[in-house]
Amino acid sequence: MPISLNSPIEHHPGLTTAKAESLKKDLNIFTIHDLIWHYPFRYIDRTKIYKTTDLTDDMPFVQLKGKVHSIKTVGVGHKSRLTAILEDDSGEIELVWFQGAQWVQKTLKENEIYIVFGKPQRFNYKFNIAHPEMKLYTPELMAQQSGFEPIYSTSENLKKKYLDTKGIQKLIVQALKSLPDAEFAEYLPNALIQSHQFVSRKQALFHIHQPQRLEDANSAMKRLKFDELFFIQLNLIKLKIHRNQVFKGFVLEKVDGIFDQFYKNNLPYELTNAQKRVLKEIRKDTLSGKQMNRLLQGDVGSGKTIVGLMTMLMAINNGFQATILAPTEILAQQHYAGISELIGELPVKVRLLTGSTKAKDKREILQLLESGEIDILIGTHAIIEDTVIFKNLGMAIIDEQHKFGVAQRAKLWRKNHTPPHILVMTATPIPRTLAMTLYGDLDYSIIDELPPGRQTIKTIHKYDSQRLDVFGFMREEIAKGSQIYIA
Repeated sequence: MPISLNSPIEHHPGLTTAKAESLKKDLNIFTIHDLIWHYPFRYIDRTKIYKTTDLTDDMPFVQLKGKVHSIKTVGVGHKSRLTAILEDDSGEIELVWFQGAQWVQKTLKENEIYIVFGKPQRFNYKFNIAHPEMKLYTPELMAQQSGFEPIYSTSENLKKKYLDTKGIQKLIVQALKSLPDAEFAEYLPNALIQSHQFVSRKQALFHIHQPQRLEDANSAMKRLKFDELFFIQLNLIKLKIHRNQVFKGFVLEKVDGIFDQFYKNNLPYELTNAQKRVLKEIRKDTLSGKQMNRLLQGDVGSGKTIVGLMTMLMAINNGFQATILAPTEILAQQHYAGISELIGELPVKVRLLTGSTKAKDKREILQLLESGEIDILIGTHAIIEDTVIFKNLGMAIIDEQHKFGVAQRAKLWRKNHTPPHILVMTATPIPRTLAMTLYGDLDYSIIDELPPGRQTIKTIHKYDSQRLDVFGFMREEIAKGSQIYIA
């Protein structure tokens, strides 16, 4: 029977009914499409055996060959571990097992040559490999395993049915060869494929499952990742267009009154050009008649809070209420203290609502909020509870957007019969291309300059193997009188 991508997995010629049922149960593979899109999660490069002296900090999984000796248990109780030494003609490396040590010890043979596969990591200035894959060396093993080998997620149940990683790869390649070319028809324009030097869809699927070289796997991943993100973007654009067509927004016409008073009398410093640009973008959104959904990114200290406050004042100036949702009580309290100070003597009522707010105070806040006597409510997840009812919420700001789920953001939408304008803020450094992928349903603003006198924020990445460098840096800063904050 000819198969297609939509064919049930039972139609695969290499599967019995029992194996097909196990694939459904253990891996959620119900169709030929599901099987082919069950990608390997890593590859074993069997084309090279490294020497222990070749190892570096940034290496992925590597293959070593050597004699195993000095097998012993170290420590007692739950802190015990099994160790062994792998020695080749250039040096030696420690192998460590923290789990399953008794079983491993029974299977390891002293002074035998093994092929060892694992990720090298540095501890106390020396490399070791934790929980390596171990196979007794034979010339037949090396001949059988030479090449670039994909590794798939499977289960103990599937392994018993000969559907280990090799069995799954065999099924996938068999399906790929059985499918007609029409199943791999291109949907990207030729100009796009050529400009990015993409391989074809069919070639990408063959190479992701049966690469001969690392370059084959990389070219396949490049094409398949693009396809996946491309369709995510298309769906987000579709959602955004639908939202703009369906969800109308409050028009905030007035910028005189409280907004104007704050701008003239309460601003602690002259706004940067970046802040002015973002406020213009927000102003344009709130005049469009459509609901604003905007992501605002800026480093700590870039002045996001001032922009957020002035955005809320736009809503208050037009007879609406505003709110700020923060992920923690500490951050909510900081916003409350900072905004209260900035507001000063302006006739703007600001209140704080968190999980620790006393019952009596909470009842008062809920009453004042529903009657419209509170202009700005600052708080944590407590704000999105059903008991919290605004009289006329027009602007909702979510700080540290990545710490809230989509459902939580949606709850804010339902706080008014017409959804309020939404501004989400984050200090997490997100490259623009990634931001457009993660938050494609949002418009995107960035504050890319600091107010005068603010210290530059530096974000630095270090690998685990470079912890000593980090600790050394911390010691130096403490010696200078600086403070250190560890999250």
